[in-house]
Amino acid sequence: MSPEEFRLVVDKIRPFTNYIYLHVLGEPLLHTQLDEILTIAESAGLQINITTNGGLLERKSELLLKHNIRQINISLHDAEENIAPEKWNTYLETALQFATNAAPKSYVSLRLWNSSIKTSNDFNMLCLNKIVAKFKLSADILNEQTNGNGQKLSEHIFLHSAPRFDWPNNSKAKIYSEKTCYGLRDHIAILSDGQVIPCCLDADANLLLGNIFNENLIDILDRKRAKDIKKGFEQHKVVEPFCATCGFIKSI
Repeated sequence: MSPEEFRLVVDKIRPFTNYIYLHVLGEPLLHTQLDEILTIAESAGLQINITTNGGLLERKSELLLKHNIRQINISLHDAEENIAPEKWNTYLETALQFATNAAPKSYVSLRLWNSSIKTSNDFNMLCLNKIVAKFKLSADILNEQTNGNGQKLSEHIFLHSAPRFDWPNNSKAKIYSEKTCYGLRDHIAILSDGQVIPCCLDADANLLLGNIFNENLIDILDRKRAKDIKKGFEQHKVVEPFCATCGFIKSI
């Protein structure tokens, strides 16, 4: 999405929200004009939230720290699958140092969303040991029960552990027939080409509601499909077959 397109999106969503989250499956730190994107969001008075796999934090640290970002989520679990094991230590040290540097003005959530995967035990233990050492914690504190915000490690820094969830997939059989969801209840997602969808897990626009580049958001949200999805979730019913294959409900 170009800065000009992003500015149009911001103008159209601003009457509806104070928050913006820069992620829909993609890696926001790869955007070549991220500096301008963040400036546009700041100028609009939006509370900015970013989710990143953390692989570019060292290169993008200065850029991120100069902006006012409400929350930065770092998906530590991504490193296990996409970074060679001999680079894990360096990756984790960079992520934890960035969290420390960002904490004075941003919330930082360190995510380990793979607690249900036995093969991830060694990686997760390495993460926990690094965290305990970095923040000078007792290892026992990481076993404490927490609320949805996760385990507080330091001021503005949290660890959020969760089981891996099933991503929605049209090729799968129905799994969940009764559930609720955040989609259209308190958020929507907008893809880089302007397509509006109910949530951030639908990067292929299976649940296309409209296009914000050439429509107003109020008209998109007022369509029958959007209303039916929202009403269904309010009644703990799945309206769309695509939603029935999504396992994110287990973690909310």
